[in-house]
Amino acid sequence: MSHHKEPAVIPVITVDGASGTGKGTVSQVLATRLRWNFLDSGALYRVLALAAQKHSVALGNEEALKVLAEHLDVQFIAQENKLSKIILEGEDVTDTIRTELIGNDASIVAALPAVRAALLSRQRVFRELPGLVADGRDMGTVVFPDAELKIFLIASPEERALRRYHQLMEKGINVTLSDLIQELRERDKRDQERTVAPLKPAADAIAIDTNGLTVEEVVNRILAEVHQKKAFPVISSLTTMELVEAAGVAE
Repeated sequence: MSHHKEPAVIPVITVDGASGTGKGTVSQVLATRLRWNFLDSGALYRVLALAAQKHSVALGNEEALKVLAEHLDVQFIAQENKLSKIILEGEDVTDTIRTELIGNDASIVAALPAVRAALLSRQRVFRELPGLVADGRDMGTVVFPDAELKIFLIASPEERALRRYHQLMEKGINVTLSDLIQELRERDKRDQERTVAPLKPAADAIAIDTNGLTVEEVVNRILAEVHQKKAFPVISSLTTMELVEAAGVAE
């Protein structure tokens, strides 16, 4: 009897990386191109941080946060050409959870072992046919360790802060670049040093340095990897031309 690992029934591509590496946008575009489901795991922690604020739960109260995480009433509604809509307790919180304050709160609650454990099964529920693109910090290491393709995006703090700066300025939010770089460094340190699921690439992850690359270029690099993977029967049967067309790339 052979003991080789059977490929998972529902294929998963994990896209991990630090804040500002572009993983959210890249994952969303990838999911749309492949017509797969999408999990923005970072948004779950942001939603939890917002729920804590709404229900006056202190960020240090691990037990109360764990209970809140287990009963989190959240929905992701995929939208064509736009970020998925996020509904918390019936209210659209898509923009609310994207503030720097909520981002920092999310990083604090994400460091709590009981909270991560509570959200683990919530995240695995997103694994549905035809496949899942999961974006986060521990998707390839902890949540979907059996994923067929694991991507780890990297970029310098300066490049990442600059991207974030442009995003926030476009939304009319005034920030200084030096503050953003400082915040990113602090968040990286917290994410890398936490005891549970620290930010690091899976042993079998493919690292892509996104410095100076467009979203389109990063997506195409990943699609090329997808095409080479025989673990994706549906996709690997496509010709390169069809893949390029699916990626919407002009000749």
